[in-house]
Amino acid sequence: MLIEFSVSNYRSFRDKQTLSMAATPLLSKTRNTFKPPCAEKLPDLLKVAAIYGPNASGKSSLVRAMGVVGRLLVMETNPSDALLSVSPFRFDRALKDAPSVFEYNFIQGGQRYRFVLGLTGQRIVQEQLLSYPGGTETLLYDRQFDAEGERYVFGTALEGGKEVHGAWRRLTSPKMLFLAQAVKNSNEEMTQLRMPFSWFQTGLLVVEQNSMMELSTASIRFLQMVSSHTNDLRDFLKALDIPVSIIELNSDEVDAIQNNKEPTLKEIFAAVQKNKVTLTHSSHLGTAEFDFSEESCGTKNLIGFWLPWFMMNQAGGSGVLCVDELNSSLHPDIVADLIDKHLDSGLDTQLIFTTHDTHLMNEKILRRDQFWITERDANGATSLFSIHDFEGGESEDVEKRYFEGRYRGLPLIRQG
Repeated sequence: MLIEFSVSNYRSFRDKQTLSMAATPLLSKTRNTFKPPCAEKLPDLLKVAAIYGPNASGKSSLVRAMGVVGRLLVMETNPSDALLSVSPFRFDRALKDAPSVFEYNFIQGGQRYRFVLGLTGQRIVQEQLLSYPGGTETLLYDRQFDAEGERYVFGTALEGGKEVHGAWRRLTSPKMLFLAQAVKNSNEEMTQLRMPFSWFQTGLLVVEQNSMMELSTASIRFLQMVSSHTNDLRDFLKALDIPVSIIELNSDEVDAIQNNKEPTLKEIFAAVQKNKVTLTHSSHLGTAEFDFSEESCGTKNLIGFWLPWFMMNQAGGSGVLCVDELNSSLHPDIVADLIDKHLDSGLDTQLIFTTHDTHLMNEKILRRDQFWITERDANGATSLFSIHDFEGGESEDVEKRYFEGRYRGLPLIRQG
């Protein structure tokens, strides 16, 4: 579960900005929160966060920042001369060569962790992992690079011993995560780093802008590989008023899944190929078959969204789903229904998304502390803040106050 995420010197983010999933006490709508699955005493966590703001205010950059570790894990198979996918804040020349910094505070396996990552286009310059057993901060490892070179400090609590730590260090190139290399090159009995690593690998799923069409292909590919879940997609679509009664998948080649394990999203993308997909729609006059290419953009987006949604709602799947522009090509009522289903799922999972759809503000589904705003100042830097930071009560008309500019975060449209 995500407690909070911070980012600085990345794209439109200059100073450190933090998205917190810690719930404000004393607010109502308790179905919107859950107790952290952790022995440590922590605030309740929010199940949903909706991020609003004008175009080019930093919403997409925030989502992209959250996915930086996932992209590093994929990049490990890419050529060593490829630049890391970061871009510093460009309006401040003093930050041109400074690292972009990302901080994740999360819970995995009943324990809290803090992971800090600093990187430039050329290399990782900071990587630190701390755990909090019983609430006590414990260093697992700290990796730093400066003019004097690269230095590692290994905490006394880190399993493996001096020789193993040295081997992990030698296997870690400047653009690779030490965390990934340590897990990759350790035996199954060594689980201390495997637990936080698994959160980045499968516990946090980030869907960036304009990727729904790719995801729709991945959804179909997933069903080809694990056909037993075809009815899950059909039922998902029917519940959202898409009258699909049968989904037929045809492919010349279907890869066998080793050990009968369900594929990860990474494996699915790696295996995407052209497929013949037929969806049977029902009406009062009967049924009709449609090729996938004939489906509307909205239906294709829903098929794409189904895969990360399905993974979030499976035991052992992603605990956090972060989506850029959730409302893209989807009717506001569908988005509201998806959020309602998520809140009533009974699962301690989290949905974070950006949107321009203020319909949600008027639905009384979410609490004041679940609405976030991005805004760029005169220097081009993004600020991120919660509507709950402003004076107001739970019964106020959030949508009306937003359009009145009470929370800022509106585009400045110049006339003439």
